[in-house]
Amino acid sequence: METAELRALLTPEGLRLLDLTPAVTTSADVAREVTRLRAAGHSPDLVSAVVGQARLRTRAESKFGPLAARMLFTRAGLEQSTRLPVAALHAGRFRDAGLASVADLGSGIGGDALGFAGIGMNILAVDTDEVTAAIAAYNLAPFGSAAEVRHAQAEDVDVTGFAGVWLDPARRTAGHTETSRLSRPEDYSPSLDWAFALATQKPTGVKLGPGFDRERLPSFAEAQWITADGSTLELVLWSGELARPGITRAAVVMTDGQSHELTAPADSEDEPVHPLGTFIHEPAGSVIRARLVGDVARALEAGPIAPGIAYLTGDAALTSPFVSSFRVREQLPADVKKLARALRERGIGRLEIKKRGVDVDPAVLRTKLGLKGDASGTLLLTRIGSTRIAVLADRV
Repeated sequence: METAELRALLTPEGLRLLDLTPAVTTSADVAREVTRLRAAGHSPDLVSAVVGQARLRTRAESKFGPLAARMLFTRAGLEQSTRLPVAALHAGRFRDAGLASVADLGSGIGGDALGFAGIGMNILAVDTDEVTAAIAAYNLAPFGSAAEVRHAQAEDVDVTGFAGVWLDPARRTAGHTETSRLSRPEDYSPSLDWAFALATQKPTGVKLGPGFDRERLPSFAEAQWITADGSTLELVLWSGELARPGITRAAVVMTDGQSHELTAPADSEDEPVHPLGTFIHEPAGSVIRARLVGDVARALEAGPIAPGIAYLTGDAALTSPFVSSFRVREQLPADVKKLARALRERGIGRLEIKKRGVDVDPAVLRTKLGLKGDASGTLLLTRIGSTRIAVLADRV
């Protein structure tokens, strides 16, 4: 969204028009609404803003639920925003530490700020982009004076009066639509050196990508990786009162409205390799990133199927929230032609394909397999040493 579009939208007429616009999902919906609104005599800027927001609100439902219907977005802001249940998890950490106010530096459209304000915290939301800050102000307006929004650089904000800080350094290039990921942490805004220095002075949560270089994890912080509904979303570094004593590694798994956490004082030791058993377990991405696979393996009486492969296998009929579990049906040939023949013989027409440690494109493989039949199953592709294996299994 550009400034002219935002100005056209943030008027009584613009907001009323947006609220009256039906859900916009497809390109055909966009064309229909643009034609209708232009025929009604509305300006190009207003039409572009209204239709764009209607489409973004539809997309935002997966992150913000019903709340999306009263929010404003930029496309980049929506893509980079925190899902509301995860924002609530962040806010809960501040509440549990007894912190009643927070400076949210790099607030974006206000995803995390909504979580803080929603549990009664006083919040200062700061963003370097003027349009994004204006949208955050709109999204946080229901909280009145408890939520202040400022257009400023994080480094220029005095956080002395706030009990804690939430930092979401920009890890992508600036912009409201197409952006690209910054590969070097030193290019983040604000810089990681500045963020980590602040985190040693004040209770701070620093949100980073889940693939952040572990060699750069600061020794003073608790590192918590978060997986939600199958996607590993982020790494948060907690400092000061926000870091829990004796914990440096944590893995959160959120699914079906529930949250489960595994914690440890350090990386866990892996279990020995185990021959293919009755069950295969796939640890959640947060567990793998936190290097707590060994703790999960011991709880399941299982071990890795091969060195360096994050599939666990064993014979105990156990599972946990930290894994997806599969009952092994049989091992099939890994050769594509032989595999296709075996699947056709079993009448398997619906197949979930998962892989670890092998260079396979599941979409391409699915085409080559020529699946036919009414039966279903899960195909797990991996390797033991240099040998590829294919395991037909059923989800537990």
